[in-house]
Amino acid sequence: MGAFSTFHWLLLLVVVLLLFGNRLPSVMRSLGRGVTEFKKGIEGVDDDEDEHKTNKDRKDRKDKPQQDAEPSGK
Repeated sequence: MGAFSTFHWLLLLVVVLLLFGNRLPSVMRSLGRGVTEFKKGIEGVDDDEDEHKTNKDRKDRKDKPQQDAEPSGK
């Protein structure tokens, strides 16, 4: 007797839509914008990490002395 039936859930949904129906589009729009900004932020972090690795590799190559392909003792 304590569980909600399908009819109870539908009735609750109708009541919620009647009370908050006019605000739902703006709430969903804000939620969508938030998700979009979050995804952009995550992509930016990935790009920053890739750029950092690339710069580090360039610095490592610059710091190491280049070795000759042929020995100079001929």
